[in-house]
Amino acid sequence: MRPFFGYNFGHYLSHWLSMAERPGAKLPRIFHVNWFRKSATTGAFLWPGFGDNIRVLDWMFRRLDGEAGASPSAGLAEPVDPGQLFSLDRSFWRSEAGGGAGVTSATQVNDDLPREVAKQLDLLETRIEQM
Repeated sequence: MRPFFGYNFGHYLSHWLSMAERPGAKLPRIFHVNWFRKSATTGAFLWPGFGDNIRVLDWMFRRLDGEAGASPSAGLAEPVDPGQLFSLDRSFWRSEAGGGAGVTSATQVNDDLPREVAKQLDLLETRIEQM
């Protein structure tokens, strides 16, 4: 997502973090979706295809309204293995966090990385090592 920012990334992060301090702020809900995750055993995509992506968006909106459960896979033509879909092992997290080497690293954001983000990255690395 970093390439889409037209200004200082650290300032962008600081802006969104400051929203939580505003009285009455209605912050966006965040959902993590990986459409392209593949099965470790078959190599097939775990999510059954682009035709069913709208199902996830519908589920997100219904979940925000308190109408949906924890998984958007009910009613799919192909079964989805939630164990594989939601499992993330230590090697995955190490590559994702990259010791802070991603877009939130000091080399990418420099001194403008908000302290709150740096702290969360440190906590993430600690949790990864405890897995």
